[in-house]
Amino acid sequence: MYNLLIKELKLGVNPFFYFMPFLTGALMLIPGWLYFLVILYFCFLTVPNMFAGYKTQNDLIFSSMMPVTKKDIVKARVSVIVILEVMHIVVAMIYGVITLRLYPNLKYFFFAPSFGFWGLCFVMLAIFNIIFIIMYYKTAYKYGAAAIVSITAAILFAGGAEWLGIQNSFVFDLFKGTSADNLAIQLSILITGIVIFAIFTVIAYHIANKRFEKVEI
Repeated sequence: MYNLLIKELKLGVNPFFYFMPFLTGALMLIPGWLYFLVILYFCFLTVPNMFAGYKTQNDLIFSSMMPVTKKDIVKARVSVIVILEVMHIVVAMIYGVITLRLYPNLKYFFFAPSFGFWGLCFVMLAIFNIIFIIMYYKTAYKYGAAAIVSITAAILFAGGAEWLGIQNSFVFDLFKGTSADNLAIQLSILITGIVIFAIFTVIAYHIANKRFEKVEI
């Protein structure tokens, strides 16, 4: 499993995608921007291009020729997705801290880069993962429909969250009002988001594993 993961990281992923979090994360420095887009670029750019590369390189056939199980193939691929997602969020969080220091008195129309916001980002990626991973492993080859549906779901979540943050007084207070400065509340939202991300991704992995077992390579 370890060697398969190293193979994925070195051969399966274009080195540019390791640089992407630093490139897209810099957009956090734009004051008052729609920061959900920073994380969504992972869904827009990295995933479709990465899986297009897998398809072009016949990576599925190559992996199946190795002395590994189908379960390990799925686990390694899902692990790579998670590693890149966490990279995108962690780097964006660092840029977010810089933004808060640069513009301490900025009034945010959209969500500010608070701990609570990053919790929402984890939930957004959880939704993306459970849809994309499950749909993709129906064939383990065709990624287009899975990407479209999962990206659409992530956008709808981000848009819905932003709309509630503007229109709903409770959500507004939670992220932009008095509760925005309550560290305990913000950390609880972040932790909840991480837990949801972990649960959804594990569920997606197990369902994908069962689906992939039925795929004839």
